[in-house]
Amino acid sequence: MKQFLDAQNQLSGALGRLIAISENYPDLKSNQNFLALQSQLEGTENRITVARRDYIEAVRAYNTELRTFPGVLWAKTVFSSSKPMAEFAADTTAQTPPKVKF
Repeated sequence: MKQFLDAQNQLSGALGRLIAISENYPDLKSNQNFLALQSQLEGTENRITVARRDYIEAVRAYNTELRTFPGVLWAKTVFSSSKPMAEFAADTTAQTPPKVKF
């Protein structure tokens, strides 16, 4: 999980730098290839957000099932090795948008 979080943080940092660079070069912003890249990056960020939300919800449901009746009975008898899953927590740098200086 830590490797996944580290990879997401690196991707977010690289994307932030790319967007900041594009603000400094207006001719790059008007290029069709760059516009297509921006659209793909936006779609990727949206898919990551949806996957993160789905993962958080699945972990919450799983952990709740392990603690409530009748799931607690199954967890103690049949699935005795079942442990609560770690919840996802993004660091504060992932929550802030990249800064653009003119």
